[in-house]
Amino acid sequence: MSLQAGDVFTFERTFTMEDVELFTKVSGDEGSHHVIPDEQGRLVIQGLLTATLPTKIGGDHNVLARSVNFRFLRPVYTGDTITCEVAIEKLEKQNDNRKYLLASFQCINQREKKVLKGSFDGVIV
Repeated sequence: MSLQAGDVFTFERTFTMEDVELFTKVSGDEGSHHVIPDEQGRLVIQGLLTATLPTKIGGDHNVLARSVNFRFLRPVYTGDTITCEVAIEKLEKQNDNRKYLLASFQCINQREKKVLKGSFDGVIV
């Protein structure tokens, strides 16, 4: 499938305790809120684990990111289902036959609260 300016992609993910445990091992981000459950038995998801959601488009379309801008708006907890919407703002051909891409994104939890927003740019290889 070929990307076009104006395309919008939506996908969702529910974060689990195992997700946080694995990301804690990989990242070394061992803040107590990531390893000790709260009174409801939840862990806070690392911000950068939540931020993996908009990168899915890179894997799906061979995008090499050049820069990424994140704005973390509220915490995400284990058991939360996050819907991520990525909008392709600009897509243009470069001199080296690659396509330059600019995209914006927002992530919303199951209570319809925005938890993360931002943008990224890169090239399609």
